[in-house]
Parts: sequence; C-alpha cells; structure tokens
Amino acid sequence: MRHSVLLDTSFFVRLLNDEDFLHGNAKGYFKYFLEEDITLKISTISIAEYCVKGKIDELPLKNIQIVPFNLDHAVKTGEFAEVIFEENKISKDKLSPRAIIPNDSKLFAQADLDKSVTYFVTSDSRSQSSYDNLKKRINPKFEILDISRPYNEAFGVLDL
Repeated sequence: MRHSVLLDTSFFVRLLNDEDFLHGNAKGYFKYFLEEDITLKISTISIAEYCVKGKIDELPLKNIQIVPFNLDHAVKTGEFAEVIFEENKISKDKLSPRAIIPNDSKLFAQADLDKSVTYFVTSDSRSQSSYDNLKKRINPKFEILDISRPYNEAFGVLDL
C-alpha cells in the first residue's frame, strides 16, 4: 500500500504565506512528500477552514487528493470526541443540548480510518494536545508530524 499524509489547514496557511515563520518548513515538507511519491491528502473540512480567509484556487489541489467527510468518519469522530472531551474534563452540561465537535476530532477520524495515512501534518500545537489526550485511551493508526521541526530532522535526511 502506498504511504500518504493528511495535511491540516495550518500546513496550508504556512505553505501559502511566504512571510510566515514556518513557510520554509512547510515548503520543505511539501517538496519532500512530492519527491518521495508520498500521496498528499486534504480533507473537505480543512478546505472549509482555509476558505474562511483564503480562496480555494490558492490551494495546490492538482497535487492533492481531496478526502470528503463521510458517515464512517462521523461515527469515528463521535468516539474520538468523547475521549477528548473526557480527558479535557469537559462537563456533560457543556455538551448539551448538542456538542460542538472540534475539527481536529473529525480530521483525526479521517486519518485513522484511511489505512494509507501514516501522518497528520500540522503546525497547530493544540492538535498535538488533542492527539495526546486521545492516545491515553485509543491507539490511533497515525502519528502527528509538527512542521515546526524541519522535514530533514523528522525523516533523518540530509537537506542538500
């Protein structure tokens, strides 16, 4: 099976803003993934988040597979969100009459259900915190890759 990564909204915000302090790291990861023939994926959830302040035509979609949010993702999201809410000690009354599900839970569900995804790539430290809480009770099938660490350090390659 071919290896793939699910790229978070924060990754694209960094990649597409050459004035961002993590732009170089995001660009390095993007180039590395393409050169290593690693399939790049983006969720429709991340596209929605990006489009709050950006335009869809800014995203490099010709190089990326779009992952729609579906029923299986919704069910897994509920499981993940329940654990994250409990680990964050969110009271039940704050979840009534309906719970607002953080997008990280949805994206994590998509990454977990896609057997080819090995990394959720982000620059959002809150994602790592949610992931750590999730890992206390569930063993997700993917890892978090924070782009604040350059790609060559993360993968142990020389940046020539």
